Amino acid sequence: MKLGVSGFGIAILALGGCSSLDDQTGTTNDGFIKELPEGVLEIAAPFQDLNAVRIEPTDGCFVYRYVGPVETTYLPLRSNRGNPICTRPQAAPVTG
Repeated sequence: MKLGVSGFGIAILALGGCSSLDDQTGTTNDGFIKELPEGVLEIAAPFQDLNAVRIEPTDGCFVYRYVGPVETTYLPLRSNRGNPICTRPQAAPVTG
C-alpha cells in the first residue's frame, strides 16, 4: 500500500495526538526520546541514528544526532521518500 505525502502528514498528526512528546517523561537526560512511536519507526529511512532522536522545538520535527568526522550535528529525521518527519503540519510557503 502506498501513502502519499498527505498520508504521511496524517499519520504523524495521529501519532502526535496519541502520545505527549512535549513533556520530559519520555526523554533521557540528554533530551532524546526514549521510545519512538511505532509509526515513526515504520516510515523512518535507514541509516539514521534512531537511538539519539529529539523533537526540534522551533518546528516540531524529529531530528537525529549525526556524528561526523569533524563535528556532531542534528539532522532532520526523514522518511523513506526523503520527507521530514514532524509532529505537526509544516506551514504553507508564502507566495506572492
